[in-house]
Amino acid sequence: MSVLDNLSARALAAPESGIVEVKKYAHDRENLLPLWVGEGDLPTPAFIAQAAADALVAGETFYTWQRGIPELREALSRYYQRHFSAELSAEHFYVTGSGMQAIVLAVQALTSPGDDVIYLTPTWPNIVSAIGVAGAQAVPVGIDFTNGRWTIDVAKLEQAVTPKTRALFINTPSNPTGWTATQQDLRDILALARRHGLWIIADEIYALYHYGAHRAPSFLDIMEDGDRIIFANSFSKNWSMTGWRVGWLVAPPEMGQVIENLIQYSTSGVAQFMQRGAVAALDHGDDFIRENIARATRSRDILCDALIATNRVETLKPDGALYAFLKIDGVTDSRLAAFDIVDKVGVGLAPGTAFGPGGELFLRACFLRNPAQIEDAAQRLSHYITGKRA
Repeated sequence: MSVLDNLSARALAAPESGIVEVKKYAHDRENLLPLWVGEGDLPTPAFIAQAAADALVAGETFYTWQRGIPELREALSRYYQRHFSAELSAEHFYVTGSGMQAIVLAVQALTSPGDDVIYLTPTWPNIVSAIGVAGAQAVPVGIDFTNGRWTIDVAKLEQAVTPKTRALFINTPSNPTGWTATQQDLRDILALARRHGLWIIADEIYALYHYGAHRAPSFLDIMEDGDRIIFANSFSKNWSMTGWRVGWLVAPPEMGQVIENLIQYSTSGVAQFMQRGAVAALDHGDDFIRENIARATRSRDILCDALIATNRVETLKPDGALYAFLKIDGVTDSRLAAFDIVDKVGVGLAPGTAFGPGGELFLRACFLRNPAQIEDAAQRLSHYITGKRA
């Protein structure tokens, strides 16, 4: 008898990441351009790292506030006032061990085994597995791809609602598609949730990565007191802090003790010295965010312009997030194509098969990198697509 025979069925059902599978395959390749995961190539800015280092040296290494240190929760309140014109007290914020944990805690707080959570697909695969591990059922609703652009049909979303439905998971701007909800989209989704008494888990991690305005539309722009919305977010993308694993939730203060308890029985809180770095990011990192977005804009244009010019790639420049989601003529299995592209031209892409129904024919490229590297990657991919050799 294998030791696996006695493990939890939920744990056994959690799939290997299709993104990590390709990353592990090509991990030690020389001259590889890694566009597969959702992070840039810049390290955390020195002013953030120094704040954490100073706190570490000062001895801030003890057990800390489960909900996050007061200074960080207050800094989050200021951040939302600046960027969202939202007047939220510190009591709305809960510091988590990554944006991933923020999503997991939201799912744990809202669902029981047997409940349904509806999500839009293609999507970042971790949300689907987080729902499954919690014992709930993830129900996909596809967004539509027409002439290179993604759109949502809220009527299709409503058709998926049943008496078992507990929540809607809405990620906008979207990983991997770049789809960005309009304010009217959000109004329609919120009206649906109100009609059926549903929660919304709003993943707005990419809200500031919007290529048409200061930020993307947010549920914060339209929600009213009593609306059932939990926001999940992360320090990873805005401030190049992917390896720090620090995120946050925005939720009604009435949920405070419940969320604190879930944190207590999972991680017991985020290291205090790391939270000091997060305070520095929020209070002094707006210029760095602007630089990151300018870099992403330039690299997005380089990559998409080059690939569209091959006349064999169906995509448009995404409205938000950090990804080009590419439909390449002749690609019928994006998983095999991702391995082939690594082998032939040395570019690491994430296969669309990793992102669920509707993603099978696509490949995802993260463009938050040095524009010179993206220009190199675009040239290599163009050669692969057109059958040329560099």
